[in-house]
Amino acid sequence: MRILIVEDEKKTAAYLQKGLSEQGFIVDVCHDGEEGLLLANDIAFDLILLDVMMPLRDGWSVLQALREQGKQTPVLFLTAKDNLEDKVKGLELGADDYLVKPFAFVELLARIRSILRRGPVRPSTQLSLADLTMDPIRHKAYRQEQRLDLSPKEFALLLLFLQRPGEVLSRTLIAEQIWDIHFDSDTNIIDVAIRRLRQKIDDPFAEKLLHTVRGMGYVLEQR
Repeated sequence: MRILIVEDEKKTAAYLQKGLSEQGFIVDVCHDGEEGLLLANDIAFDLILLDVMMPLRDGWSVLQALREQGKQTPVLFLTAKDNLEDKVKGLELGADDYLVKPFAFVELLARIRSILRRGPVRPSTQLSLADLTMDPIRHKAYRQEQRLDLSPKEFALLLLFLQRPGEVLSRTLIAEQIWDIHFDSDTNIIDVAIRRLRQKIDDPFAEKLLHTVRGMGYVLEQR
């Protein structure tokens, strides 16, 4: 699942990005409303965390522009403005929820999961290949109906493969999408992660789904 954080307080944005990444989300960050609107229009996010008071364009106008353009991406406002009128305004503009700063990260995570469970209308949340299935919203994955015990990073990695079945994913792409880093040929972080994922989704089962394409990367497919 991919989340956009639009927050002008860089320390807050970095804290949220780190916490959500550790929970298995792919997280993009920007620090003003104009860039936030551009990213929200260019990329299919599953949720936007949107500050209200920001440079160039405030959160109200970002949300209004998105809804006027037909974008129904769920939006959760994060703001220090806690009066009732502001909450009502946000909800009337089409926000899905409203969380007042300061807040506990566990509460934010609960709100995010609640929003992702309820909508808006999206394609089926369940992904599958052969006897491997995943429910990104409920954060569960199964092979032959056996629950897979995946870490947040392993879950995010498997989700990336299931979203692109049959497509060879390079180490560079995996590093950027899952770890938000540029690939360094001197590190084996990708190979270690793939090996650990294989131990859980392939090793106990006869049919192998996660394959190495020598010199190119990895692919999830039936053979």
